[in-house]
Amino acid sequence: MTTRKPELYRNLAEQLGALIAGEPDRIANTANMAALIYHGLPDLNWAGFYFRQDGELVLGPFQGKPACVRIPLGKGFCGAAAGRAATVLVPDVHDFPGHIACDPMSRSELVVPLIEAGAVSGVLDLDSPLFARFDEIDQAGCEQLVALFVDHHRHHSG
Repeated sequence: MTTRKPELYRNLAEQLGALIAGEPDRIANTANMAALIYHGLPDLNWAGFYFRQDGELVLGPFQGKPACVRIPLGKGFCGAAAGRAATVLVPDVHDFPGHIACDPMSRSELVVPLIEAGAVSGVLDLDSPLFARFDEIDQAGCEQLVALFVDHHRHHSG
């Protein structure tokens, strides 16, 4: 009865578009987006945002257990994604000694950078307690959701 992944992401994109339509506030939109992803995708234990402030990433809206508040750029998977301006897909976080474990239950992770006006403004971070939870379809799906958000805010920036 599981919906096929591409269809699941199409549905999420439609729902996200409806949620953020006409709303310029970034906090409101990322809060709804985190909730949509957390409840819409199976087997997640954390979904949320970090926003870039100076040389670090600062915790934004999320769903899940309390998380690390500040992550230096280049540190951990969030910092790596922000530093490289590229998505980081990690099948097993235990394989990486530099991993910042906010929740010891997290096993795999997907981090998608938010690139606005040519610079990384933050990241979308998804964690799962399952090994190899994320694949290329998840990566493409989440990159599409982030693109939708970024595009929306490009048109609504005052």
